[in-house]
Amino acid sequence: MFSEIDTVVAARFKAAFRRYPTGVAVIAAAGPHGPVGLTASSVASVSADPPALSFSVIGSGSALAVLAAPGLTVNLLGPAQVALARDFARSGGPRFTPDQGWETLPTGEPMLPGAVASLRCAPLHQVPVGGSTVVVATVLEVFLGPPGGRLVHHDRRFHTHED
Repeated sequence: MFSEIDTVVAARFKAAFRRYPTGVAVIAAAGPHGPVGLTASSVASVSADPPALSFSVIGSGSALAVLAAPGLTVNLLGPAQVALARDFARSGGPRFTPDQGWETLPTGEPMLPGAVASLRCAPLHQVPVGGSTVVVATVLEVFLGPPGGRLVHHDRRFHTHED
């Protein structure tokens, strides 16, 4: 149970992170009934040797299929992919449509060639934290997309950042 102090801290915590811009990615995996994916702004580099990254998800819907998958891709989005980020951020949004440009890797994971970069990963650890799960994954392959800007999330909105 949250105390009144905890409620104040939680509200200020959310306000603090609304002020902090983060990159935007779509985490995608091959699910039991087809590809699954979700928008994430919690992707972080963990280690360069061996290459590893982390992200967090709230355990419902597509997140459960992503958490159960043996492999996944982390697709770092660019400025032209605002609509895609919105589609994957909301429940019931169009996903993996032909016009979004997805391809399937030989290993089965969906990959977005138009992304700034796509990283094929294998999950190493899953740590439950509150209502979220933090995933640490080893990076198996990196596919660099076209050079250019990136998509960031700041104060509940998507923004583009050009080079």
